[in-house]
Amino acid sequence: MMVEGNININAPREKVWEFLTSPDFVIECAPGVDSVEVIVPDKQFKAIATIGFGSAKVVFEADVEWLEMVEHRFAKMKAHGKTPGSGVDVISEMRLTNHDDTTDLDWKADIVVVGQLASTAARLMSGVTRNLTSSFFNCMKGKIEA
Repeated sequence: MMVEGNININAPREKVWEFLTSPDFVIECAPGVDSVEVIVPDKQFKAIATIGFGSAKVVFEADVEWLEMVEHRFAKMKAHGKTPGSGVDVISEMRLTNHDDTTDLDWKADIVVVGQLASTAARLMSGVTRNLTSSFFNCMKGKIEA
């Protein structure tokens, strides 16, 4: 499943970059993220997240790695999460550009879910993904602009 979007943030690009590339800041807005452990600063971290699919809640352990970073402009990461009987792989990218006194954030993520979760929650996946991304970006925008 491919998801993508654009958001304009009333803040300089450097401030947006600092927020989005810091696991400590991202955890403040990432829905369901219970903990983050930095393995290699600015390169690799682990996260534990609880995601709800209808009445079922699933706990994921995820390994996340920055694949490419062009400071204040572009970043690409991959994540592999697992839960008993299922897994998820994500490749995501973000691009930041100046727009007057604001920053445009263009983002996209390619999400692949396999295993039992893919078959039992398939019809819920799109709505859950939309809700999680909307919640994250609204929180992130509010915190950065505050």
